[in-house]
Amino acid sequence: MRRALVITNAEAGSNDADSVEQALDILHDAGIDVTIAATSSTDELDSVLGARDGREILVAGGDGSLHAVIDSLHSGDGLTGPIGLIPLGTGNDFARGLGLPLDPAEAAAVVVAGQTRQLDLLIDHDGGIVVNAVHAGVGADAGREATSLKPVLGKIGYAVGAVLAEVKTQGHRLRVEADGEVLADGRHHVLQVGIGNGAFIGGGTPLAPDADPGDGKVDVVVSFAVSRLNRLLYAVRLHRGTHHEREDVQMTRVSKVRITGSGFWCNADGELTGPHTAKTWHVDAQAITMLVPAATRGT
Repeated sequence: MRRALVITNAEAGSNDADSVEQALDILHDAGIDVTIAATSSTDELDSVLGARDGREILVAGGDGSLHAVIDSLHSGDGLTGPIGLIPLGTGNDFARGLGLPLDPAEAAAVVVAGQTRQLDLLIDHDGGIVVNAVHAGVGADAGREATSLKPVLGKIGYAVGAVLAEVKTQGHRLRVEADGEVLADGRHHVLQVGIGNGAFIGGGTPLAPDADPGDGKVDVVVSFAVSRLNRLLYAVRLHRGTHHEREDVQMTRVSKVRITGSGFWCNADGELTGPHTAKTWHVDAQAITMLVPAATRGT
């Protein structure tokens, strides 16, 4: 019999609780022995994962919850066995990139099917992880703007925050090196630097539309569209996933990225960090195993 540990957020609302129940019904009907753990802190999460006794790990939550679980496992050298994801929350960008259903019951059916795929992680110079994407510049500015909006507006808070950031920003002087190649020299203002292991950010915006989280590389996007008109045009193209076709945008696929600058912020899997003067990331290829729909296996 399969045994699973379902990690949930202890502060989840009633809608999420109902969605978890729907997913649990699917798991129970498939004969999976399920233990539920609702955690509200890093210490609680570490303790629960450390005592999982060989159970499969299922994350019932959004990108932030998945990040927290994988970060805990990575820190504790426990990245063994498959991880399942039942998407909740507002963003679910990594789930989108994997082709996972956003309906919790349908996602539970993927867990039952049990198809696995090895995926990459992005590791920074301090040992921190990025599961989906990290970005600096207007993307992080938007995250900072959206922080106060998300509890009230939900998913639309990302969009409103992005609009506010795009109106206010003057760009950032950032130096960007990708596998040793200089993409931005720090002398010119940069609108955005995006590093995508997954394709989407901000609830479905295709920052790196061709990113493959299992290819041993990340997709790096650098936009120099800092004038007011170009910011607007870039934003339109970004939401269409055609921004990389602009002449003031560079895109490349690499295994190591370094950003330096004066007091810049980063948004990593929805978590804001900063201000920084330097950040470096490298790809840890095939570091995790996740349960995915059969159609995406090996792609």
